Amino acid sequence: MTAPPETIVVICSTEVQSKRLRGKKDSQVIGSNSREKLRTMTTFVTKSGAVSYDEKTSAISAYGPARSTITGKPLSSDELRKIDAYWRASLYLCLGMLYLKENPLLREPLGVEHIKPRLLGHWGSDAGQSFTYVHFNRLINKYDLNAIFISGPGHGAPAVLSNAYLEGTYSEIYPDKSQDIDGMQHFFKQFSFPGGIGSHATPETPGSIHEGGELGYSISHAYGTVYDRPDLITLVMVGDGESETGPLATSWHSNKFVNPITDGAVLPVLHLNGYKINNPSLLARISHEELEALFVGYGYSPYFVEGSDPQSMHQAMAATLEHCVVEIRKFQDEARATGRAIRPRWPMIILRSPKGWTAPREIDGHYLEGFWRAHQIPITDIATNPGHLKLLEAWMRSYKPEELFDDTGRLIPELKALAPKGPRRMSANPVANGGLLRRPLDMPDFRSSKVEVKKPGATLAGNVPTLGNFLREVMRLNMDRFRVFGPDETQSNRLEAIYEVGKKVWLGEYFPEDADGGELTPNGRVMEMLSEHTVEGWLEGYVLSGRHGLLNSYEPFIHVIDSMFNQHAKWLEKCNELPWRADIASLNLLITALVWRQDHNGFTHQDPGFLDVVANKSPSVVRIYLPPDANCLLSVADHCLRSVNYVNVIVADKQVHLQYLDMEAAIEHCTKGVGIWSWASNDQGSEPDMVMASCGDVPTMESLAATALLRQHLPDIKVRFVNVVDLFKLVPSIEHAHGLTDREFEALFTPDKPVVFNFHSYPWLIHRLTYRRPGQHNIHVRGYKEKGNINTPLELAIQNQTDRFSLAIDAIDRIPRFHVTGAGVRELLLNRQIQSRNHAHEFGIDPKEITEWQWPF
Repeated sequence: MTAPPETIVVICSTEVQSKRLRGKKDSQVIGSNSREKLRTMTTFVTKSGAVSYDEKTSAISAYGPARSTITGKPLSSDELRKIDAYWRASLYLCLGMLYLKENPLLREPLGVEHIKPRLLGHWGSDAGQSFTYVHFNRLINKYDLNAIFISGPGHGAPAVLSNAYLEGTYSEIYPDKSQDIDGMQHFFKQFSFPGGIGSHATPETPGSIHEGGELGYSISHAYGTVYDRPDLITLVMVGDGESETGPLATSWHSNKFVNPITDGAVLPVLHLNGYKINNPSLLARISHEELEALFVGYGYSPYFVEGSDPQSMHQAMAATLEHCVVEIRKFQDEARATGRAIRPRWPMIILRSPKGWTAPREIDGHYLEGFWRAHQIPITDIATNPGHLKLLEAWMRSYKPEELFDDTGRLIPELKALAPKGPRRMSANPVANGGLLRRPLDMPDFRSSKVEVKKPGATLAGNVPTLGNFLREVMRLNMDRFRVFGPDETQSNRLEAIYEVGKKVWLGEYFPEDADGGELTPNGRVMEMLSEHTVEGWLEGYVLSGRHGLLNSYEPFIHVIDSMFNQHAKWLEKCNELPWRADIASLNLLITALVWRQDHNGFTHQDPGFLDVVANKSPSVVRIYLPPDANCLLSVADHCLRSVNYVNVIVADKQVHLQYLDMEAAIEHCTKGVGIWSWASNDQGSEPDMVMASCGDVPTMESLAATALLRQHLPDIKVRFVNVVDLFKLVPSIEHAHGLTDREFEALFTPDKPVVFNFHSYPWLIHRLTYRRPGQHNIHVRGYKEKGNINTPLELAIQNQTDRFSLAIDAIDRIPRFHVTGAGVRELLLNRQIQSRNHAHEFGIDPKEITEWQWPF
């Protein structure tokens, strides 16, 4: 507690608190009605007078003997001794990773030469995380649990790495990090060291599916792992800084989507160590009543474990974790015996321990343990301060490494025996290397969902609704390993055919109205919650743990997950460098409700810029597809659902559109990724005057209409029509596996003819992708230019110069032989553009010749 400046602080403790401070060591019961009311009356005496506050500062302190909701001492004295020793071993390894490059077991006095020249890493959450991990190992052994561990606190990797090393998994994967003195030295040196590993739980970390580089996704990832995996318990640590993020706050609602019959369980542990980098954390500074009410309101049964005394804390944590596991099993057994998918109050733990627990409490008169100074490297100046070097040595020796590791540097046998065996080790569980468990989807023939196209540009059909029919069959064949995710938009995005097979997961209350198209059921296959963060996190957890899925979202709001996409793409890129990481299913994003068809939504819903974000990522892990019609969309979707280790972005509008290619032509076109549409071109056997190119469904229709206008009004013009499905075909082959060679590029776009390229998104993305092409100066791109409001489709296109009239005028302007002879046609097109805009403003819709346009040739 910090007093205002120039104050005298007088603290008057209640009798209850006085007794506690005298060292009562038994675990205490803290319940909503029976909780001891621990209050401290604090008086701030200032120049302006005395102000009194009734604060529960002692009740929310991280210090003292354990206080816990669950009482009992389940550990024998021998078990307690061993568990404490194992915990000390892990903490010694954590400190070693932060500081040491040599002398790993302090077999000689610690010298500056043994210390890393740059000290990088974090200590603050390590003790609490490892404390939880070690205690859960006991329950894995006792109950033969199938469990994984997700580390949410930022830079909390030392806790996970140390336990992976103690369990032997690390040495099995990385033989040079063997379980001896030399291996330990290599293990220490690599941490936050050039050529080594980072301080997050990166892909190099056995047992990790969650790097935590950006905070907020640990809970949603955890829940994603347990859907359709009924025997799994995912133990997830949530940092109290992380708990302040929007994605984390919303993801607590994930418990409302767990079916206790078909799904596993998540056991969250909210780790309140009190501080972030330089500030107190919010949830660590509110009363027990308020904190408990928060999580009861979220639908959990919260259990508290608080304190700093290791002996009583071990007993309290052992009792509490076991109570939670038994409670989870009870809920699941009841639901599975009765066949009734109830929504229980799942347990969660609130662990309050000091920041940097077990560090020195003070250094040079400043708080370390229990304060924000313990967040990163706890003692930073050991290279220049001999006293602090001695202090670090004393601290490391306080864990008694000589009692924990034998002469060769191996963990002593009685402690080694505490770790689970084989795949029951959380660091070796195949769920956390999900590709080991991945089974390919049983795929229906996508051709069965095709649209009949007898003449290009004459048939109308819904592109995304057609995809919905295909996804329905995918789901029908894969009810145990395929789900569709989205933020309350599956129906809006015209994918409702899926509901014929798998409805929306819902374990909340039901109203009579829900029977009239609510499409709700406890055992559904569609996961909807109005939080793009949460559904994306679920999908990532589901895929990372060995299953398959697709997320559908409105285009303007897919930006909500920009940074989540970044993190996942980087995860995949690193996994590709690790031979022991098995291939996982690709993460598939269907982006619809597109910029060009926003109608009443207006300007706020007009943003196709997610593609720019995707294009920034490594070519080895990202793919972008813009199929022009339904059959192409089916072909693309089939390819994406079969693929591994990518993020596939599919851009397709949900409205009704003209159809261009029959199924066989669509397969050929999508296989190539880009191609000349001969039926829309008239340059066969001659040089074209220009190339009309398109990428995206609406831009393709406008480009075709522009081509038709040119051919109708300038009969001798020669136009080549090129359509792009796979956006990365535009990139040189030396930069992207899908890229065209320069020779292939010129064969399509010509070496020297003008190219009018109509693009779905911002035009400069095409210039970025083609800037190294020999004829890039011939490419003139039209796309979205941040112009729009409540527009008709054509009016919006006109504002952004992507409409048929603008494109045709642009073509005339760029073909020298029509600069004079084409002037009359140019004027005609300009007049028709003005007429179309006026019609929209007067009647609110586009003219019939626009809305009913078909390919005329």
